[in-house]
Amino acid sequence: MSHQAQPQEASEPETPHLAPKLNWSSQGTTPYEDYVQADVLTHLQHTLSDDPGEMVFLVTTQVMELWFTVIVHEWDTAAKALREDRVPVAVAALKRSVRELEALTASWKPLGQLTPGQFNSYRSALGEGSGFQSAMYRRMEFLLGEKSSSMLVPHRGAPRVHAELEKALHEPSLYDEVLRLLARRGHAIPSSVVDRDVSLRYDPSPEVETVWADLYSGDEDAELARLGEALTDVAELVWRWRNDHLVATRRAMGSKTGTGGSAGVAWLEKRAQKNVFPELWTARSHV
Repeated sequence: MSHQAQPQEASEPETPHLAPKLNWSSQGTTPYEDYVQADVLTHLQHTLSDDPGEMVFLVTTQVMELWFTVIVHEWDTAAKALREDRVPVAVAALKRSVRELEALTASWKPLGQLTPGQFNSYRSALGEGSGFQSAMYRRMEFLLGEKSSSMLVPHRGAPRVHAELEKALHEPSLYDEVLRLLARRGHAIPSSVVDRDVSLRYDPSPEVETVWADLYSGDEDAELARLGEALTDVAELVWRWRNDHLVATRRAMGSKTGTGGSAGVAWLEKRAQKNVFPELWTARSHV
C-alpha cells in the first residue's frame, strides 16, 4: 500500500528581533523609538481638568498640529517645484496633500459628537487658548493666500515663531507661484497680479479667470490643466475642513463666543463660505 505524503505543519512566521543588538542605542531605546520619538509624543499630554473627555480633545488637537506640519511641508515642496518649472513634482506633492487633508478633516470625527455639557466640562481649562493661535495652521493659511499681518500679533512673545510667520507672510503663496508659472508660459496673467504685494490677501482677478477658462476649454496644455485639477482637489478639501470645523463647533457650543474671545460660529460661517484659488471655481461657468 502506498503512503501518501503527510502535509507539513505550517512554519511559524519569523519572530521579530526583540532583543537589543550591540549596535543599538546606548540609551537602551530601540531603532523605532530613536526614529519616531514615540516616547516623547505619548508623554506630551498634560490635561488640566478631571474630565476624561479632555484627553480625547487634547490628543486630537495635537494630531491636527502634526497634519498641519505635513501639509505645510507638501505645499512648500509644491511651491518650490513651481518656481523651478517642475510641474509634475508639484502635482505629486499636491496629490499627497489631498490624502493628508482627508486625514486632517477626519480628526473632527472624535470631537464632532461632543454635547455642550461634555465640552463645557473642560472648556475652562483652555483659558484664552484658541486653535486660531496655531502657528503651523497660520502658515498653512498663508500658503493658501489668506494673508493678514494681524495674525502675527498672538506670536509676538515667541521670537522664533514670529520670525518664521513674518517670513511666510512676505513670501509668495502657493497660488502666487502657480500664477507666476502661468505668466512665464505665456498666459495673460496681468502684471498687477504677478507683481502684487504678496503679504496681502489674494483677491480674484477676471483676467486670471479667463486664463483658467481657456486652459480648461482647450487641449494645448494638459499639464497645466492637471495642475489646476490638483489645486481644485486641495481647495475642495480645505472647504470640507472648514465646514466640518463649523459643524463640530456649532454642536459643541452653539453660537457662544469662541475660546480666545473669537466670534466662534459666526466667524467660522464666514470662513466656510470662501473658496481658496477662487478663479478655478468661477472659470468653470465659462467653459
